[in-house]
Amino acid sequence: MKTIFNTAALTLIVITMLTSDIFAIPAFARKYNMTCKTCHSPFPNLKPYGDEFAGNGFVLKDQDAPRYFIDTGDPELSLIRDLPLAIRIDGNITFNKNNNEQSDFGTPVVFKLLSGGSLTKDVAYYVYYILENGKKGKIEDALLMFNNLFGSELDLTVGQFQVSDPLFKRELRLTNSDYYIYKIRPGTSLVDLAYDRGIVLSYGFESGTDISLLIVNGTGIGEEFLSGTFDNDKYKNFMGRISQDINENLRLGTFGYLGKAERLIPLISGETLYPQNETWMLGVDATFSLEPLELNVQYIERDDDNPFFLHKYNIGNISGTGIRIRGGFMELVFKPNGDESKWYAVALYNYVNLENHLLERVSKDVNSLAVHFGYLLKRNIRLTAEYSHDFNNKYGEFGLGFVTAF
Repeated sequence: MKTIFNTAALTLIVITMLTSDIFAIPAFARKYNMTCKTCHSPFPNLKPYGDEFAGNGFVLKDQDAPRYFIDTGDPELSLIRDLPLAIRIDGNITFNKNNNEQSDFGTPVVFKLLSGGSLTKDVAYYVYYILENGKKGKIEDALLMFNNLFGSELDLTVGQFQVSDPLFKRELRLTNSDYYIYKIRPGTSLVDLAYDRGIVLSYGFESGTDISLLIVNGTGIGEEFLSGTFDNDKYKNFMGRISQDINENLRLGTFGYLGKAERLIPLISGETLYPQNETWMLGVDATFSLEPLELNVQYIERDDDNPFFLHKYNIGNISGTGIRIRGGFMELVFKPNGDESKWYAVALYNYVNLENHLLERVSKDVNSLAVHFGYLLKRNIRLTAEYSHDFNNKYGEFGLGFVTAF
């Protein structure tokens, strides 16, 4: 079975390498017979119209998709006529990655099989399977969306998603370099702002105010725990988010995150310890857009009081074992001709600082700048070049690559 799957995946990759008409979830472009730039500029970066389309359950309010559902004669049955599928493949050639003084062919570095769409009125789904950096494949986004609950602007999302999605969507960035503040996990904590499981309630006001409430496990999306569950304790974590459109060029936002985790540590004596770690995060962000420039800024402070899950039984006084994190990113995007730009440029600066005397040997501090250039061979075929410099370790990394989807 494994051999059959590997052969099928390889076949898909080869076909994609030879294809000239591709994109991020082009199933939607095929559904409505429209160009990718309706929602993206450039892909996978979302325009406001594309963000509204996604938030509306992948349905255009002003346009119906003919023959999208099968007429079975049963009004209580809703079946999509053709299952929406898309494939994305990223590849690159890197030089001096992680300061290894080597060149490397990373093709493909990412393979995604995506599907999503409307299941019935105000109900939609989105899911993708990813093979990344030669590692075993996994499902990342996998969610069900219920829109316009009780006839209002209240939306509910249930499933597996990125906690940072209401802030800035990592999956839609144009650079290979990440938004590192979202992925930091101090000590042995499993809490970050990347993938988790839970629910999202969101509400949008006509005034341009958007509010979101997230309830998540706080354990990421790794394998299930020994208890047979995806949460390893009785606690849930909460995040609240509010953003406001000041005018057509400026959006401001803030969020707060509060969580608690507990570990079970059995002793030889038969006694069981239950050390705990409490986490809080506060952050502010802004987006300023004035063609041909867009500036995105995020700043976050985080505190974990016991991220190594130490217990006073072992070390007596556990005060002073906490970790404070400060950091964020600034991202400047330049598109000379707006939506019609064939090329674009991005500068992304990341800064993360961890404060704790226990971390002198395992510091995860980040101080880096990435400069990225891209050229659209087609709306859905993007060629890239990126240089990133690590100011802490004083080395640079360069890469050439492509992003395609169909």
